[in-house]
Amino acid sequence: MSTASSKIASSKIAPSKEASARPRSVHDGVRRVVNESGIEIKPLYTVEDIAAGAPPDLSRPGEPPFTRGIHALMYRHRPWTMRQYTGFANAADTNARFKYLIANGQTGLNVAFDLATQCGYDSDAAEAMGEVGRVGMAVDTLRDFEIAFDGIDLDAITVSLTVNGSAAILIAMYLAMAEKRGYDISRLRGTAQNDILKEFIGRGTWVFPVDPSVKLVADTIEYCAKVAPKYSPVSVCGYHIRESGATPAEEMGYAFSIAKAYTDAALARGLDIDEFAGRLSFNFNIFGNLFEQVAKFRAGRRRWAKIVVDEYGAKNPSSGWLRMIAGGGGFGLTIEQPENNIMRGAYYALIAALGGAQTMALCCYDEAYTIPTPKAQRLSLRTMQLLIEEIGLTDTADPLGGSYYVETLTNQMEEKIVEAMKWVDQQGGIVKAVAEGVIQARVSEYAYQRQRALENGTLRKVGVNCYVESEEEKPNVELHPYDEMGAIAQVESLRRIKAERDNAAVERALDAVRADAAAARNVMPALMQAVKTYATVGEMTRALIDIYGRFREPTQLWRQVA
Repeated sequence: MSTASSKIASSKIAPSKEASARPRSVHDGVRRVVNESGIEIKPLYTVEDIAAGAPPDLSRPGEPPFTRGIHALMYRHRPWTMRQYTGFANAADTNARFKYLIANGQTGLNVAFDLATQCGYDSDAAEAMGEVGRVGMAVDTLRDFEIAFDGIDLDAITVSLTVNGSAAILIAMYLAMAEKRGYDISRLRGTAQNDILKEFIGRGTWVFPVDPSVKLVADTIEYCAKVAPKYSPVSVCGYHIRESGATPAEEMGYAFSIAKAYTDAALARGLDIDEFAGRLSFNFNIFGNLFEQVAKFRAGRRRWAKIVVDEYGAKNPSSGWLRMIAGGGGFGLTIEQPENNIMRGAYYALIAALGGAQTMALCCYDEAYTIPTPKAQRLSLRTMQLLIEEIGLTDTADPLGGSYYVETLTNQMEEKIVEAMKWVDQQGGIVKAVAEGVIQARVSEYAYQRQRALENGTLRKVGVNCYVESEEEKPNVELHPYDEMGAIAQVESLRRIKAERDNAAVERALDAVRADAAAARNVMPALMQAVKTYATVGEMTRALIDIYGRFREPTQLWRQVA
């Protein structure tokens, strides 16, 4: 789940003189502590602290507003899904890694795609040179999906597609592949990240301008609500916003603003809130202070339920569930002393469990360097399994509930989340703020300040700017080499498919995609037909670009937004 932007902490930083001790601001001899979200932490919490804030939340797990969890028994009923992020080279190699992970106890799949696929390029495109299969699985046509999921029971294990810019196309591929294998897609479960607004904010694998990009997300929501109602077509991804610089409260607040934008677009299609809200899901980060992260999740569950029920008038309580994967923690990983990342990963998993996540995707210790090795992925799986089998994290629901500190912090985090959402509204809403680069500038400024704090030692990072070995040995990490021959084989496979398919049928299908896009119709039915002709990712993307155009970044990205 880590990204290039998440490795800022991993640059070699010499410890400053000030880094020899934690920074202190002394008040009556007591060190002042302020968490990342801007909340000052008291040395001691009592029942009076809870009473001084919002009225006590006396709800139980499984009851609105779900502060303590969305299920009554939480992990006593079923442990969290373990969904390690993986995918590399080609479909055949990725299929082998999927089967390895399943054999070692993984209970969900989380598919990584290479940058060419994410950005809508085929493997033989000039723009894809050197990137084919480098950071994820290369996908050109439906045939790659058929190979990748060969021998995998899609009823027994759910699949998450971590893709955004080309998400509508890959959702169509997944549904078409399942349908071809005889699955009833009206009963098929799974998830696609498909959160394009956070791509404009945090990663950059956008393709189309902002408005048509949001329109495509609404297309997938509408199509799945009618054709694949158990499939989750959007996983709103605060994770990458956090990796890019946002505070934990902003991560949650911006994600909810994004989710509201998609919700509004779906409602404008005539859908009822209860038709689709229960299939929206979220992807959040887990690096940082344990108590701040746990309170973030508890507060986020409560706030999202209030949004869906109070603001949108949902009648079904499950529509207000914050269904989430707690993923990665990539920025927390370091290149220095990489074995420390094993311990970090264990604490991240602990955070996810204490925070009530339904699914975990834990970063591997070598992920600051490379695509994880089988051994590294097995270690992350074993970390999650240890929490289930040995450490007691599944024994009771919300074990930190009732803590004076956690309950107070939960109330304060909800206030910070609301504050972040109000700021977005003051900018004219999330879509306008993204289109004008306002959100990007704010997040980038925070990332800059965080990097400065790492360099001057005010933000402590073990092995990076404190507890650094003077004669540190070279890290013993196995690097995953770029498979140039595999890339060549992928291009050759694509050429064979183009030669063998019915190219006249492909052109008719692409014309239908253009026609529906030009008429502002839902393009998903046309994409489904194009996928079945073995049209390529690049061909379908270009057909949409013909109508929508390409996104160009705002020129005033760095203007003052505070």
